[in-house]
Amino acid sequence: MAYDRGFVFSPDGRLFQVEYAREAVKRGTTTVGLRFKDGVVLIIDKRIVSKLIEPESIEKIFQIDEHIGCATSGLVADARVLVDYARVLAQVNKVTYDEKISVEALVKKICDYKQFFTHYAGGRPFGTAILMAGVDDAGPRLYETDPSGALVGYKAGAIGSGRSVVIEMFEDKYRDDMDGKQALTLGLQALQQATEDPLKSNAVEIGMVTASEEFRKFTHEEVKEHLDSIKTK
Repeated sequence: MAYDRGFVFSPDGRLFQVEYAREAVKRGTTTVGLRFKDGVVLIIDKRIVSKLIEPESIEKIFQIDEHIGCATSGLVADARVLVDYARVLAQVNKVTYDEKISVEALVKKICDYKQFFTHYAGGRPFGTAILMAGVDDAGPRLYETDPSGALVGYKAGAIGSGRSVVIEMFEDKYRDDMDGKQALTLGLQALQQATEDPLKSNAVEIGMVTASEEFRKFTHEEVKEHLDSIKTK
């Protein structure tokens, strides 16, 4: 129980609290991200379980700065704390250095913050994973952050309950030379593959950033249009 309750390595080198946080992410909604030639797209199924819920009240894709956005899976309340922290970091960098923060630098700072909560008993790790997407001087970037504070860069990635299904489809069909529309279509098809019920426009969020356009979230009408297009294929 001592290994289970606090941040003490078990005899076989495990941190149980971090593993529990990862399980929270695995139970979360499926979230996908894809890099394309000049940008990145993020897509998430909000998994609306009741007709009484206002879909607009559930937010899982967030703008961090003009050139960076993120999507989350796991505990939404934990994700909001990290999103607020990331927004502060982005603005502090802009005020201090008079330039936009790079995507990699921001992700590393977020991961350092997450890792801090794996050191001390009495707290707990953040039960959320984040797909961070942006475009900076290095081009389009997509990173996944883990509750342990680890980060991995991806061409196409996924987090949440349907991750294995989505990754299998990406490994088979992803191409480096895709444009934004092709990446969005593949992402929606993969999300549909990982979801038992048909995707609904009021339960899907899409965010996109390109070298020429700031990060933005698609309107309900735009989401519906793209969902209708994959249904006809």
